[in-house]
Amino acid sequence: MAIRFDGKVAIVTGGGGGTGATHQRQGMAQVGAGGGLGKQHALALAARGAKVLVNDLGGAVDGSGGSVSAAEAVVAEIRAAGGEAIANGASVTDFAAVQAMVQQAIDTWGRVDILVNNAGILRDKSFAKMDMADFRLVVDVHLMGAANCCKAVWQHMIDQKYGRIVMTTSSTGLYGNFGQANYGAAKLAQVGLMQTLAIEGAKYGIHVNALAPTAHTRMTEGLMPEAVLNALSPEAVVPAMLVLAHESAPSRTILCAGAGTFEAAHITMTQGAYLGVGPDVPEQLAEHLANVTDRTGDQVPPNGSAQGTHEFELAMAAAALGEARRLA
Repeated sequence: MAIRFDGKVAIVTGGGGGTGATHQRQGMAQVGAGGGLGKQHALALAARGAKVLVNDLGGAVDGSGGSVSAAEAVVAEIRAAGGEAIANGASVTDFAAVQAMVQQAIDTWGRVDILVNNAGILRDKSFAKMDMADFRLVVDVHLMGAANCCKAVWQHMIDQKYGRIVMTTSSTGLYGNFGQANYGAAKLAQVGLMQTLAIEGAKYGIHVNALAPTAHTRMTEGLMPEAVLNALSPEAVVPAMLVLAHESAPSRTILCAGAGTFEAAHITMTQGAYLGVGPDVPEQLAEHLANVTDRTGDQVPPNGSAQGTHEFELAMAAAALGEARRLA
């Protein structure tokens, strides 16, 4: 099956490859300003037939400054290759500007089929040294920025009964990383947003997924051998985005990608154990914690209510067993 986007209209935030692109530190690797992950997303979608609105604020790694020139440069590259593209310099934190961005795409091409939420900034420090203003700013850009963009396209996608949304999450959000409490919180929050939007959008043909990329930028040059840097190119991440943005895409899927390797991450729930209620339950839980956390037979719940259903079923089974023993 060819992964094509003919007739589709895509919006890529942070698509200029300059500031406004998503920055992600994962051990040795970082996706970010100058690294061009958003740029590569935009180029790949255009090369496979999509009409692309390239959004980029064009600021610094920490979010300061701004210029639409980064987006315009990518648009020029797409057009030079025979594709269709327009530039936009809105900040994703400005909902009115985001609404105008979406309207720009609709006025130009009549619809929006794909949204790739890739805009972001970094304000890294250990939590003890982090200013809460920096914490709030990173959450505002990554989480509220993604929410603003999703909200702006949502009704359009409902009306046309089709949409594909790709969040950019992070291994920092999924598993943690020193010095990135703000970034990690915002990136895992995007997964929560993805989970609920996928459920709400299902009946309208809207699929929502998340991508956790690993790639190098100029910021890592000189730190690793050239062969490693080449393997961790932004281009190696793009195939995962293309699959998640395609009409055949799954929904509620977290794909990890880097160096030509692809994995899936899952938020799971163990089978657990029923301990009942009573004054000694804390002690019982501490004693049986290994059983509660045992991942044998764990599941990926279809929605949030599945946890309560599972717990109720265990409690009812325990009650039935107790009653059977009483009557025996």
